[in-house]
Amino acid sequence: MKTNNQTKVTAEPGKQELFITRQFEAPRELVFKAFTDPGIVSQFLGPRDMVMTIDHYNMKTGGSYRYIHTDPAGNEYAFNGAVHEVTFPERMIQTFEFEGLPERGHVSLDTALFEPLPGNRTQLTMHSVFRSVADRDGIVAAGMERGIREGFERLDEFFVKNS
Repeated sequence: MKTNNQTKVTAEPGKQELFITRQFEAPRELVFKAFTDPGIVSQFLGPRDMVMTIDHYNMKTGGSYRYIHTDPAGNEYAFNGAVHEVTFPERMIQTFEFEGLPERGHVSLDTALFEPLPGNRTQLTMHSVFRSVADRDGIVAAGMERGIREGFERLDEFFVKNS
């Protein structure tokens, strides 16, 4: 599905943070639900060519999550995190960790803000702070942006099918 809504990833050189902004043609409550409902998350999160399996997904204050993406060759990529705050329909704060690194502890702190816009639209702003500039640069180099863009395109398709 083609949309005029573009995903913007801002990662300034030398900083430990990045920002992702995107608008959706759906009301804030529905966009928020899409990020907290495991049945919806599994339909859009990540690149198109990967299948998502949810180990657990308890998106509430004090909860946690773990999921695995499997590529066409059968390689698995697992991710997990702790949920610090979920305030419907405004904000989610969580950690994020890719389990495939040689050592654990390369965790980012992610805040997602959901802002209502006129016409039943939503602005999503995600702010991620990494342990180091190298960690931030590594996740960007690993293809994070492709996964985000394709996932948001899939979410657009979900909203069209379910409107």
